[in-house]
Amino acid sequence: MFSKGQIIFGVLFAIAFIIVMVFMYRKDLKLHKIHYRGVLWILLAFIAFIGLIASIKFIFM
Repeated sequence: MFSKGQIIFGVLFAIAFIIVMVFMYRKDLKLHKIHYRGVLWILLAFIAFIGLIASIKFIFM
């Protein structure tokens, strides 16, 4: 098990990490809109591909 100090450190580290990640994302938002146009379609295609693989597995199982 974790000690009380380790749990406190883990929680504080996670909070600080999330805050820094949100700040950096907001800072780079203009660049993301320019360079990563169409990424949503790739994500949807990836999810559909994984769904196709899972459905094939359950059909032929």
